[in-house]
Amino acid sequence: MKYIVKGGIWKNTEDEILKAAVSKYGKNQWARISSLLVRKTPKQCKARWFEWLDPSIKKTEWSKEEDEKLLHLAKLMPTQWRTIAPIVGRTPAQCLERYQRLLDEAEVRDSDRADELGLTGALGHETGPSADDVRKLRPGEVDPEPETKPARPDPVDMDEDEKEMLSEARARLANTQGKKAKRKARERQLEEARRLTALQKRRELKAAGIYMRLKTKPNVMDYNTDVPFEKKPALGFYDTTEEASRTVDPGKLTNVHLSKLNRRRADIEEEKNREKKRKAREKPKDGGGPQGNQGQFVPEKNAKITKMQEDEQIAKRRKLVLPAPQVGEQELEEIVKTGFAGENAKSLVADDVGATPFTDRGATPLYSELRTPKTNVGDYPGATPLQSMTTPRYTKPTQSVKSSLLQGLASLPKPRNEWEIRLPEIEQEKETKQSEVIEDMSDYEREIKEQAERDEKEREARRSLAVRFNLPRPATMPRLPVDENVNEIEKMINEELNRILEHDSVKYPVAGGKVAPGAVQLPDSIADVEDEFDSKSLEDARKELDKEIVNTLGLSDDQDIKKAVWEHASSRPEFEKAWNKEHEDLLFSVKFNQFLTISEMDDKEDIINGLEKTIEANRQTMIRDATRAGKLENKLEVRLGGYMNRSKLLSKQILEAYEEYEAAQIEYNSFLNLQIAEKAALPRRIESLEYEISKLASRERDLQQKYKDLNDEKMALAA
Repeated sequence: MKYIVKGGIWKNTEDEILKAAVSKYGKNQWARISSLLVRKTPKQCKARWFEWLDPSIKKTEWSKEEDEKLLHLAKLMPTQWRTIAPIVGRTPAQCLERYQRLLDEAEVRDSDRADELGLTGALGHETGPSADDVRKLRPGEVDPEPETKPARPDPVDMDEDEKEMLSEARARLANTQGKKAKRKARERQLEEARRLTALQKRRELKAAGIYMRLKTKPNVMDYNTDVPFEKKPALGFYDTTEEASRTVDPGKLTNVHLSKLNRRRADIEEEKNREKKRKAREKPKDGGGPQGNQGQFVPEKNAKITKMQEDEQIAKRRKLVLPAPQVGEQELEEIVKTGFAGENAKSLVADDVGATPFTDRGATPLYSELRTPKTNVGDYPGATPLQSMTTPRYTKPTQSVKSSLLQGLASLPKPRNEWEIRLPEIEQEKETKQSEVIEDMSDYEREIKEQAERDEKEREARRSLAVRFNLPRPATMPRLPVDENVNEIEKMINEELNRILEHDSVKYPVAGGKVAPGAVQLPDSIADVEDEFDSKSLEDARKELDKEIVNTLGLSDDQDIKKAVWEHASSRPEFEKAWNKEHEDLLFSVKFNQFLTISEMDDKEDIINGLEKTIEANRQTMIRDATRAGKLENKLEVRLGGYMNRSKLLSKQILEAYEEYEAAQIEYNSFLNLQIAEKAALPRRIESLEYEISKLASRERDLQQKYKDLNDEKMALAA
């Protein structure tokens, strides 16, 4: 049997499986995660994640500040690496490793300083190993903390166990649903496919002219036709013998008003107390209680009350109102006679198994076509045919029968029913065929509404431009004088202008004017100004005017025409004077509720009130415009808020980028100047250093020569 010892160095495949498992199962289900890794325990998986694979682990070089903080905390809390690690921002293993490396570097520095001072002994086997040598693993030893070491690369040829582990992990991690969820999803797909198949089948059959009724499942309620929780009554009449024999308490038949049911308990008690007090006051002094004559006629009194209440209930019942009869007595008689005539005709053509009058008595009605017809009527073939026993003169009997029949028919009364048949015309048939398709009421109402809107638009297009665009108009209708000296065309134009002004002032009066809506009746010559021409004629006339303006003035655009007209009018000083003169002395009169000139307003208080009214109207207009502007501002803020925030963010980023650019430009210029200065100072510095080197070299040669001389002198003295 093969035993697997869990633990050891982590491989690259195991790290990848652990990452995928943590992304699926989270950082709490380590037992489930370790089931994907054959050679690792849950504790080892957790340690590997939090010590090496966690993306939040910092694996960069240690800075000077981190080293100082580590040494300070190690001095305050020695060997408490799990407490020190989150403060420094590293893992406990990293903190311990870095602390040991710092101690090794300090030890190396101390040994170097001791070597310089000559405090070390002879080098050899008697000196101890260094700390780094002690921490290194010897051959055969197992790493106690493999979770903090880098992963080992995967071999080219994996073992069967590793391949099996990798395939199982891939299959389990790829499965994002459980068994039940997959089964439910599969059932939903099958149900949807079944529904689509049935729907396609019904559509194809319907296209082929075969209508298929939907099959209802057994024991499934159709809420469109069935009644849920229905309790069917028993067959037959309901047994009311118990109700008939039940005694009725007359006191319970009293009518109760809704206000009594809605009252509070305190009101009811108070009313009962008042009723008791009233009855106590009405009692005769010599009665002394219910032993008097009051209780002798109680049944009769109750019966009378009950009868009165029943009569009242009967009187309250509504009468049965039936519609008037649609068929009279004469029409009923005609219907009955028509029915009898149909019955008589049916009786004449009743089923009979006997022989018909013109067939042989032995022949049945089911006379087969395969039988041979009777060609001979004699006793044997070839004999003379049998003759009847009547005389040849047989016309008199037939005539007598015919005359008796005619007399009987003549004695019949004249028919009272007259029937008329009218054949439908072809056009009516076409109309009825077309009218078989009943138009939907919503479509009909929509067509009526669209037609009304088209009529309103066409009627509005025939109005004058001043009314259509709601341009300011005078409160009082001025009558323009018609000069008789002008030509006929201008005279007609002026007359038409007066008609339009009078029509608009009466039909569409100005607010505050003297004419109230509908108060003045227009004459027939002015009332049909809008309906005098249709929209097409007005449009053709407008096109002719535009063409004439283009030909005369050379202007085709409306803006150019308006600009030219305004320049022409503003260039005339009399126009401006007339405009100011007409509007400078107009004030609103509260008393008359219209605009008047100052000369027409005699009361000073009326002038003040008119000014106040004008100011108030201007204030209301300002408030209305401010409210509209606020709504538009809010709407624009909602619509353009994202763009505004984006613009602010981009502006801020642009400013920051520009500041960085300026800083980089300043830094670049500084370094450029420094480079120029360094290039200028570099030859001088090299020259000074070369001079120092040559000086030191000459001094060294002198000293070496001196040393040689002294050494030779010493050797000479020693010899």
